Amino acid sequence: MELDTGATAWMLMSASLVLLMTPGLALFYGGMVRGKSVLNMMMMSFGALAVVGVVYVLWGWSMSYGADLGGIVGNPFDQFGLSGAIYDASGEFAIDDFGVPTIVGVGFQATFAIITVALISGAIADRAKFGTWMVFVAVWVTLCYFPMAHMVWGGGLLSADGPFGGIAAPIDFAGGTVVHINAGVAALVLALVVGKRKGFGSEPMRPHNLPLVMLGAALLWFGWFGFNGGSAFTADGFAGLAWVNTTVATAAAVLGWLVVEKLRDGSATSLGAASGVVAGLVAITPAAGSVSPVGSIAVGAIAGVLSAYAVGLKYKLGYDDSLDVVGVHLVSGLWGTVSIGFLATETGLFYGGGVNQLVVQAIIAVVAVVFSGVITYLIAIALKATMGWRVSEEAEVAGIDLAVHSETAYETIQQGSVAKEIRA
Repeated sequence: MELDTGATAWMLMSASLVLLMTPGLALFYGGMVRGKSVLNMMMMSFGALAVVGVVYVLWGWSMSYGADLGGIVGNPFDQFGLSGAIYDASGEFAIDDFGVPTIVGVGFQATFAIITVALISGAIADRAKFGTWMVFVAVWVTLCYFPMAHMVWGGGLLSADGPFGGIAAPIDFAGGTVVHINAGVAALVLALVVGKRKGFGSEPMRPHNLPLVMLGAALLWFGWFGFNGGSAFTADGFAGLAWVNTTVATAAAVLGWLVVEKLRDGSATSLGAASGVVAGLVAITPAAGSVSPVGSIAVGAIAGVLSAYAVGLKYKLGYDDSLDVVGVHLVSGLWGTVSIGFLATETGLFYGGGVNQLVVQAIIAVVAVVFSGVITYLIAIALKATMGWRVSEEAEVAGIDLAVHSETAYETIQQGSVAKEIRA
């Protein structure tokens, strides 16, 4: 295969855009927490970037795309440290079927692994030990993310080559199962294992910096064009379709979320708009290459409505998902994955394709939920028994930034009705 410089440039740019999403997430999450824990929240994203960036090169690529082991995972030793992945037998850079060097694909896929783990952190804001989080990142990405990536994208059980491919080829364009359902289920499990923040349900825990949230949402939207457009793996019509669908679905989700807020609460909020952005991006991720722009309006609008209602479930059911990872990523990820069965232009139910695609999409969503839930629970309880998850009550009340990182984001922060000056 000859080098396609245009496709290679597109994939390098897409990888850079996806990498930008993790700092964007740090801003998004950082603005949503209270002022005394903003640095810790941002550090959880940057910590995930650091750990996964190293782990992916060592065994992550091999576990995702190496020699198949039972349809569950790739052999971690097959291409350990990218051995045999960078160069071909003649010593030239190995080229994939799209004319792109394999090493570029490694970089692109690494950014997906990074952002997926970082998403989970929002569920345990304000109360988790940073050291335990860093260990969790390394273990979870190894035991949960890499196997899921292999099952869906690496020719495993949830791919077109798997057992469900005989019914209909499973569709996950850019990560509905691998990224969003995976992270959303993990977030729910961690929220339950780690427990509630002190004062949850009885004290106000409002976002401390909404402009920061809006900026983070904007960077996520911008980076998502690499996420979805890059998943076409070349600069072609599918990349263009994914770009347009990503824009349209996200816009529709914002409208859906704001309508719910206006009708339910009387006000359309900036936090709702930012959350609607993410809900739409999540929902269109698996469907970006298989639905029409008109269909993407339905995907996004329904996602905005569903997630706007779902974020309130934590108060009714009593779990403390601090920054609504479950309500946004799990709920919209499930809807986006299943919506393909209705709206895919070639195989969807509404386009005369019958129920086969819908059945397969539902199956892969359920498998992703069960797999992520079981693996995450085992990891979470093991870390709880060994390292412990919670910072001390004193650290949580005074501020996790100062207690854990010996820093504060602001010279003064507001705690209740009393302004307290904190010096490192």
